Amino acid sequence: MSDFTSYLLHELNRAPLTVEAYLRDLSQFAEWMGADPDTLDPHEVTPGHVRAWLASLAREGQSPRTLRRKAQSLRAFFRFMLKREKIDRNPTRDLSLPKIPKPLPDHVRMEEIEKILTDEEALLRDTPPEDAETELRNHLVMETLYSLGLRRAELIAISDNDISQTAAELKVTGKRSKQRIVPLPQKLLDDINEWQRLRDSLWPDLPSPRPLFVVKGKRISPTQVYTIVKKELQGSTARRKSPHALRHSFATTMLNEGADLNSVKEFLGHSTLSTTQIYTHISFAEMKKAYSNAHPRARNGE
Repeated sequence: MSDFTSYLLHELNRAPLTVEAYLRDLSQFAEWMGADPDTLDPHEVTPGHVRAWLASLAREGQSPRTLRRKAQSLRAFFRFMLKREKIDRNPTRDLSLPKIPKPLPDHVRMEEIEKILTDEEALLRDTPPEDAETELRNHLVMETLYSLGLRRAELIAISDNDISQTAAELKVTGKRSKQRIVPLPQKLLDDINEWQRLRDSLWPDLPSPRPLFVVKGKRISPTQVYTIVKKELQGSTARRKSPHALRHSFATTMLNEGADLNSVKEFLGHSTLSTTQIYTHISFAEMKKAYSNAHPRARNGE
């Protein structure tokens, strides 16, 4: 199991949380087989065992998404064993993964999020600079998530050295440490500069690289980001008032306003927006042009 963990982390570059889930799934399967992960004999496992285990979980009410992940966990393990020549057959080779239903992504309507951001900007104009820390930070969190379509973890990870003032670009570190460059609209860049000046006056001793978003002198946490977004979206019609709803809003707005699918894929850091479409690389210049033409927060800086 130690070798399998190392294989997942270093050869497959799986995230730590994904590795934990895989190991937990293997433990559950081994227990179902009457063993534990370290004593389970992989030679005894047949395709019938795997299908029977998944069927038992389905009868218990496990969702298709959970069943699919558990199947992927077993597939990864037996592929690892086959690669290390510990077994001569893979009992998951012909296993069909459960289909996952694809509900429409929840998002905040463009006119709603634009009104929220506009109202926040009006409030900031009436707030004395010495009292503006919370309002300015919360507004910038909302503006950045919606203007760039970032994941919550990507927003949290931003440091000052990821921001290019001269090129008006942001380096984003996504899943599996994959990096991408996205353009910064002038309005957002101006707000970032204003926040940095206020942050540095309040917290001059922040460690380097200086985190962009801080609360009480520490890098903002996932819970704090979620709380900010949930509060700011209270008046919206979105079912889920979460950072990811703003990411969906970004993509929806871009596509509705005429951006091509490949530009949106580049922005989101996805190989595809749909499991049926193949990732196509486009140049950064094309992506920047599409963004300037399609997204209202980019046009606001003109």
